[in-house]
Amino acid sequence: MELELHSLNAMRSMEVIDVSTGGKLGFIKDFKIDCEENRLISLILPGATKSWFGKEDEKEIMWGDIVRIGIDVILVESGDVINENSNNS
Repeated sequence: MELELHSLNAMRSMEVIDVSTGGKLGFIKDFKIDCEENRLISLILPGATKSWFGKEDEKEIMWGDIVRIGIDVILVESGDVINENSNNS
């Protein structure tokens, strides 16, 4: 089996898609990384903007919910997407 390696910068340009609905969730805004164990915890995606000047909610997709990382797309099972306010980050 060939090991596939992806840089974080390359992953930012990949579109995130929910495999159960086929819906586009967007592009990666940020990452959560566990620095003590040197591993990626989750992907942070921008959410819908509430109003013209309002803050947007962010969607957090846990690393375990990623089904496959392809050449230009990341497939996820988004049943457990966590919505969090951007003020808490």
